[in-house]
Amino acid sequence: MQVYKVGGAVRDRLLGLPVTDVDRVVVGATTEEMLAKGFRPVGADFPVFLHPKTGEEYALARTERKSGRGYGGFTFYASPEVTLEEDLIRRDLTINAMAEDDQLNLTDPYHGQRDLEARILRHVSPAFAEDPLRVLRVARFAARYAGLGFTVADETMDLMRQLSESGELQALTAERSWKEISRALMEDHPQVFIQVLRDCGALKELMPEVDALFGVPQPETHHPEIDTGLHTLSVLEQSALHKQPLTVRWACLLHDLGKGLTPEEEWPRHIAHEHTGLKLIKAVNERFKVPKDCQELALLVGQYHTHGHRALELKASTLLELLQSFDIYRRPQRFEEFISACEMDARGRKGLEQRSYPQADYLRGAAKAAREVAVQPLLEQGFKGPELGEALKRERLKALKAYKEAATA
Repeated sequence: MQVYKVGGAVRDRLLGLPVTDVDRVVVGATTEEMLAKGFRPVGADFPVFLHPKTGEEYALARTERKSGRGYGGFTFYASPEVTLEEDLIRRDLTINAMAEDDQLNLTDPYHGQRDLEARILRHVSPAFAEDPLRVLRVARFAARYAGLGFTVADETMDLMRQLSESGELQALTAERSWKEISRALMEDHPQVFIQVLRDCGALKELMPEVDALFGVPQPETHHPEIDTGLHTLSVLEQSALHKQPLTVRWACLLHDLGKGLTPEEEWPRHIAHEHTGLKLIKAVNERFKVPKDCQELALLVGQYHTHGHRALELKASTLLELLQSFDIYRRPQRFEEFISACEMDARGRKGLEQRSYPQADYLRGAAKAAREVAVQPLLEQGFKGPELGEALKRERLKALKAYKEAATA
């Protein structure tokens, strides 16, 4: 019975990066032997065990065979006869197919260390094309390691194109897809994830609404980069540079979907794209069963981001409607995330990345003015029920008018 660290723990140690998750493979052992040593079984599909003291995962060496469609369409075989090399060959990338023992002796049958040094993401074997989830995984690794100069090998990109064209991506469950998408969006270079998916044809299959933005022009006066797809990538890039949470990054990705529906004869203008895009944002949210907080912010940013940009020009009544739409009194954080998404949108324009965004502080000040309107005096005046709501609205409008006059004087 031999135990090896495998995958990310070996890869990141060799890259000089912090090692967070440690996966271990056990060669030459049976399930009975693991149970006798006190390991607890947790794997539903194949033998995975938790260490009796540390709680870390140990998996028996195994082989796999394609038996159906999608990520789950595999039959696994684990036995003491399965070698370390046989276990490693079923992995996705060479840089993830290395193992080391406790003395840091490296087992690298598929030249992962060479590809690490060359900064190449390369598939281990032709079996790569049997698992459609690997298209998303490779794009995610490209986003993670882009800052170190990693690129996808041409032959691996060819296999990803084949997978995209085969229809296999449609077999992925919403849950598995969202897990990869959400992790990729939180990497340092999430725009690389989208670009790689587009380069291999997967974006068109998974998110045709985003793919449709590429090649769609915008007015050069507002958007020096012109292309809506490139603008979306830049907004996503800014969201990562400014360490935004997942909710904001998801909203940044989807905020301009309506521009993909603008008839060509109306280009480069996109009148009412905020409203036409809502049905597309809803469709993408539903397709991947996106968490509720991400869904809600994406829809609100899609509908109101131009209000954010024009904040200083908005009438007090329109400003109040905007604040009410976000329920700023009970959910202040959501409005703060909206402001962040608007700022990322403004910065995601060629040559304007460092431009200040005074609308952010203006909107925060407006929200503060509206929140500070006290309810108690109105209760003391006898207002209640719907009348109280109307009176509160009048007082908030009055406060916003005063705020607007003082802030724009």
